[in-house]
Amino acid sequence: MSVERPFLTEEGEALIGLAREIADGELAPKVEEFEAERRFPRELFRLLGRAGLLGLPYPEEHGGSGVPYELYLQVLEEIAARWLAVAEGLSVHTLACYPVAAYGTDLQRKKHLPDMLGGELLGAYCLSEPHCGSDAAALTTRADDGPDGFVVRGTKAWITHAGQADFYNVFARTGGPGAKGISCLLVNAETPGVVPQVPEKTMGLRSSVVAQLAFEGAVVSADRLVGERDGGFRIALAALDGGRLGIAACAVGLAQAALDYAAAYAKEREQFGRPIAEFQGVAFMLADMATQIAAARALYLSAARLRDAGRPHSAEAAKAKLFCTDTAMRVTTDAVQVLGGAGYVSDHPVERYMREAKVLQIFEGTNQIQRVVIARSL
Repeated sequence: MSVERPFLTEEGEALIGLAREIADGELAPKVEEFEAERRFPRELFRLLGRAGLLGLPYPEEHGGSGVPYELYLQVLEEIAARWLAVAEGLSVHTLACYPVAAYGTDLQRKKHLPDMLGGELLGAYCLSEPHCGSDAAALTTRADDGPDGFVVRGTKAWITHAGQADFYNVFARTGGPGAKGISCLLVNAETPGVVPQVPEKTMGLRSSVVAQLAFEGAVVSADRLVGERDGGFRIALAALDGGRLGIAACAVGLAQAALDYAAAYAKEREQFGRPIAEFQGVAFMLADMATQIAAARALYLSAARLRDAGRPHSAEAAKAKLFCTDTAMRVTTDAVQVLGGAGYVSDHPVERYMREAKVLQIFEGTNQIQRVVIARSL
């Protein structure tokens, strides 16, 4: 992918160049093998960490890179264009660092963030449960008071990096029903009683690990409470604003990869004595794909600028997530159509792109929930 990014600073251009170098040299050659084997690329996340890409939007004083969210998202887009599962994992890790970075005490930030952002550790975010996905305030996992802190019991569902992460942000009920009784806990993966379940067999993102995570009386010390007790739901929603922008950027990267492949194929594939790209039916389809991607990219970047300016952006993040992921679904479907029968077999990556695009409309809040958020803002 060689998208022109005309408004980057010199430092931004260098960072995008680094991301492209790693994506082309280390990620792209391995994606088909790892996806086919459903193998999680843990060492590649360590590589990204050593390159400084696991803590991009967080302050340098805590081990991050201090780059604007607008630039971080463009890095995500570049990586997603080569390997969506890795970009999604990077987005999840960034999301998992947010509660401590934004709501932790000075002591918690000093103690935990350098390792979380330094590259060797990988994080996960535990909000959804088997019976409550969109209705997150109905969660039932409990964190009861015990002699040594909190005793956590319950099950989380659809946890990216379950069993692979080194730390989990766990949202559990410490008070009464509803949103006001939920707290956020930073849980070490090696804590006794934290039990990853068998990974799900997903349609796409097959090299990403997604599973339920059971808490069987796991004891978490009181100093790992992040933010105020019973105030965790606000943290969860604030974190999702950033996570939704991450998924929006991933969606644009995936869509761009599909367009690039379809356009190259259309210029080489001949029918009736000329390349199919010269037929108006195909050419207009490619033109629509390119326009939708450009609009999607502009939308997520606009929302990111609001975030960087410290302005409210929840509705804009929802709009970006909604539009960008719907665009990815349309564009990848059209890319398969451009290739015809060839697009339906695994010899070409567009069938994988189409499978991967579907989940982008579902996680970090389904696109129906995004419409609820947007409608409420009106």
